[in-house]
Amino acid sequence: MVQNLWDSSKSAAVSNGLEGLVYRSNLLGEDRRVCNWGGGNTSTKTTVQDFRGRDVEVMWVKGSGSDLATMKAGNFTGLRLEDIAPLFERDEMPDEEMVAYLTNCMIDAKHPRASIETLLHAFLPFKHVDHTHPDAIISLCCAHNGKEIAREIYGDRFVWVPYIRPGFTLSKMIAEGVLANPNAELVLMEKHGLVTWGDTPEACYAKTIEIINEAESYIESRVEEGNLFGGLKTEALPEEERRAVAAAVMPLIRGAVSDDKKMILTFDDEADVLRFVGGANSAELCSVGAACPDHLVHTKVVPLFVPWTPDVNDIEGLKAKLKEAVAAYKGQYQAYFERNKHEGDVMFEAAPRVILIPGVGMINTGKSWSNSKLSGALYHRAIAVMRGATALGDFVSLSENESYNVEYWPLELYKLSLAPAEAEFSRKVAFITGGAGGIGSETARRLVSEGAHVVLADLNLEGAQKVADEINGKFGENRAFAVKMDVTSEEQVAAAYAETSIFYGGVDIIVNNAGLATSSPFAETSLKEWNLNIAVLGTGYFLVAREAFKLMKEQAIGGSMVFIGSKNSVYAGKSASAYSSAKALEAHLARCIAAEGGEFGIRANTILPDAILQGSAIWNSNWRNERAAAYGIEPDQLEEYYRKRTTLLVNIYPSDIAEGVAFFASSKSEKTTGCMLTIDGGVPAAFTR
Repeated sequence: MVQNLWDSSKSAAVSNGLEGLVYRSNLLGEDRRVCNWGGGNTSTKTTVQDFRGRDVEVMWVKGSGSDLATMKAGNFTGLRLEDIAPLFERDEMPDEEMVAYLTNCMIDAKHPRASIETLLHAFLPFKHVDHTHPDAIISLCCAHNGKEIAREIYGDRFVWVPYIRPGFTLSKMIAEGVLANPNAELVLMEKHGLVTWGDTPEACYAKTIEIINEAESYIESRVEEGNLFGGLKTEALPEEERRAVAAAVMPLIRGAVSDDKKMILTFDDEADVLRFVGGANSAELCSVGAACPDHLVHTKVVPLFVPWTPDVNDIEGLKAKLKEAVAAYKGQYQAYFERNKHEGDVMFEAAPRVILIPGVGMINTGKSWSNSKLSGALYHRAIAVMRGATALGDFVSLSENESYNVEYWPLELYKLSLAPAEAEFSRKVAFITGGAGGIGSETARRLVSEGAHVVLADLNLEGAQKVADEINGKFGENRAFAVKMDVTSEEQVAAAYAETSIFYGGVDIIVNNAGLATSSPFAETSLKEWNLNIAVLGTGYFLVAREAFKLMKEQAIGGSMVFIGSKNSVYAGKSASAYSSAKALEAHLARCIAAEGGEFGIRANTILPDAILQGSAIWNSNWRNERAAAYGIEPDQLEEYYRKRTTLLVNIYPSDIAEGVAFFASSKSEKTTGCMLTIDGGVPAAFTR
């Protein structure tokens, strides 16, 4: 049952006006069983003083493109009811005219555009109105016998409105239905949602919860768990096995859905998903259509259901099915678009947003982690709706043309236009070794600032997590995540990429940056010291690049590798033979990868820094003392010594290297591979040419 979350001690602090509306809206949005992300709308009617001090009756209504759970006062729009009232006398009003008219009714031009369903609120003669998309109510409204069942639940207290796309006609139809029924307490919108009202914010909220729970109680009394979705046909694989399957196939899926624009993927194996994908009737059910019009832009009309008998020894068979199924889905979507398009329509990416695999779970796609996760969250709601609707009767949805007209509706597309513009690294995933250090962390910040998602791999998990938390706090949930990894361990490197595949779907950029440094005269260089440098800087870079290369080939959408070498990659300095040799190995390894990766669109380039003391674990170790001793100076004089050694008389900082990485990883260098870029302030002995 949905809980009534109203807290009188909190609500007492807000008035019946706009602040009360904010509180009520946030409560409704807090429970996604009550209202989808971005969906629903709320309003309150009150009196304010205009710029001349006159009392004006105003309706505050949710602004377009906001979410009830998180909206603040600035996300609502105030409109003069006196200007809106005459519209009720009209017989019709096109969307474009309605939007233009409502713009003129706003009390402040700085307010956001009013909700698509503004007139629904304005035409109802109630002080407070809620429009929500509760799972239980949509289950009822998406059952073939929903109207009959509603009579059993609500008697004569409801108004049933057949499906019509939101706008003037639907708003007037709802108001007329309510006015014609003096016993009306709610409106049920076929295949859409619920409208309720009240004299106070608390009464309105309480009525919404009460009505939802009446429907939920009725539905739950008729649910037969053993027969859900036609009964269980396919058992879920054990958690470790299904995650291993997901990690193995997600890079291939990412490549298959990213031929137009790259996608970020997320994996979901929650209990309700596993139960649904294992249902005997689920493939047929999910082909019926969307559970709610609000889902369409984020989930498309139908998901991709991939029939597969779960078998961890048949990964290649699943990959073949997925490749074929994604291609078929895109062809079918193209045909759907052609059948229904209007002049001027531009097709979205044809790839599926929701992919269902029996025994494994759900994989979602989107332009970012948050968008991908949103597609999944909405499909959880769709599963809940199908569960309820099939307990009552047959699940029904919009017709194909109705679905298209919502998916490509200009007023719906307007919401998408409110999103920030995409940047250079939007839709891309970067895997950075040494992510907790100065260069690694600064590179992560630089790439994320232009849209990237980043994986911070480091032996120092606590440090990497601290950087990830900082990035996520500034740029949004899960734009970065940390993973503990020893670059010298083949198993740990493979596991880190598997975790990356499950978390984001794959990788586009790797920054081979993990490092250490030692200094000894050649004759005093021990085998242990030699092996340590080769293990981390040679073998480690090889393992990280090799696993990335395999993953990028599987994706088949190219990729960029950036190696953080050193001035010592080309300069034979004293007392650093082990370090310098390993750094030279890195640079040549990158060139070898560039030569072999070209046919796959995989580029590999190297940056040669020098003396990056700031934020460096290497330079805060014995290396600083060793290098100072080699030059006959004190450790605290080293930074100035290095500055004076450069022809430009400058110090080099992690942010300088991050800029070099951003260049090599970007479209600006898309025709450059096998290249070395010095960022050392100009050390003549290390000039590459």
